[in-house]
Amino acid sequence: MRCTACKAAAALLALVVSMAAVAAEPSPSLTPDQAKARELFERVIAYKSIAPGHETPQLAEYLAGELRAAGFPAEDMLLGRLDETAYLVVRYRGKPRKGAPVLKPILLLSHLDVVPALKEHWKRDPFKLEEANGFFYGRGTLDVKSGVTTLVSLFLRLKREGFVPTRDLVLVLSGDEETTGATTRALLREHRDWVDAEYALNTDAGGGTLDTAGRARSYNIQTAEKTYASYKVSAYNPGGHSSQPRADNAIYELADALKAVQAYRFPVQWSETTLGYFKAMGATTEGPLGAAMRAFAADPRDAAAADELWKHSSYVGATRTTCVATMLRAGHADNALPQQATATVNCRIFPGVTPLAVRDTLQQVVGDKIEVEVMDEPQYSDASPLRADVVQAVTAAVHARHPGIPIVPIQESGATDGIFYRAAGIPTYGVSETFIRAEDQFAHGLDERIPVQSFYEGLDHWYRIVHTLAGPKTR
Repeated sequence: MRCTACKAAAALLALVVSMAAVAAEPSPSLTPDQAKARELFERVIAYKSIAPGHETPQLAEYLAGELRAAGFPAEDMLLGRLDETAYLVVRYRGKPRKGAPVLKPILLLSHLDVVPALKEHWKRDPFKLEEANGFFYGRGTLDVKSGVTTLVSLFLRLKREGFVPTRDLVLVLSGDEETTGATTRALLREHRDWVDAEYALNTDAGGGTLDTAGRARSYNIQTAEKTYASYKVSAYNPGGHSSQPRADNAIYELADALKAVQAYRFPVQWSETTLGYFKAMGATTEGPLGAAMRAFAADPRDAAAADELWKHSSYVGATRTTCVATMLRAGHADNALPQQATATVNCRIFPGVTPLAVRDTLQQVVGDKIEVEVMDEPQYSDASPLRADVVQAVTAAVHARHPGIPIVPIQESGATDGIFYRAAGIPTYGVSETFIRAEDQFAHGLDERIPVQSFYEGLDHWYRIVHTLAGPKTR
């Protein structure tokens, strides 16, 4: 009896181990291209490519090696170092249609770096790809090593198939998007001949939304980004002994200034993108919010509609510049009147408005006793005009996966490398392959993930877009 029980227990254990092994391995039904993409994804996630460097140069070298092995010549690859990080640019040579003019390249953008992840806080190792519960887990699975993997996989597949585009395709993988964007700035400044293009397509923006049941709801094409800019707002005072209070206390004056910033509303603004966004969202949003969206899309001068949108933090950024106090520093001793009180005010500026113009507005709002300074060197740009060819290509690719869902232009409050390309005169469109539910979005957070199905479908997403825009004939 004891021996029989041991054998049964051993058999059960073997079955459990076998099932666990199967769950950890990719599905045997994967195509060769999908299997290769998963292999790349696993390797890419494993590199701790945390800004400002760490293993970003090693990741760039690994991907360069994969592309060299696939047949991309050294003269069509630019692998560069910048301080502790790196970038990789790869040109896929094209050939114009017979009798057609030579067209400028299309850029395909993503970034190698990720934000830090503390292993002790995660349920899983953040730098080890794990497949479970219908998701791939790991730092960068969503932001944005999935995009890196997808674009490299695309180049490998097209090269293997002997694809000859009608214009050059240029893959650009930056190394510090999550911090300073210095690699992108350097490419545009020092290697403009490598990245000069008619327009760019970015994996790090846009993408699809799923409802709570996992059904596709809509797809966003990102055409604009608000400028990220911070301002140092300071009050100064001679100070003195705390036993002899002064009426002109620096902390009180700064507090009054911040209350003025809180009460101020920047003027309402709009663009082709934001009007299209509110029109699409208003069609599916109920109640006063939906009515305000529809009214704003019909007439952005409708003050009542703008006031209703102001009440909703998720949407107010699409109607105007916003500024908010985020940090405070004041005083130097418990028993001394403050000689200085300083706040950081972070603004998300509507495309086309300069950071200096916002500084001037803030100065008027807080008054002459307060000093307002621009911090760092914020980058700003106008919105990219909606291109019919890009919209049509992306729509066809999306509807091949999810027929009939609305395609929505969007302006994002976050920032990507796209803002640098727009500022350099290269229209840029965020057309990520990812479809995900709002409750599963953990970019920069714990247990970051991406749906497994979305990852594999995303490979075909980019394949279709490139064939439509640069294929030798219309598919």
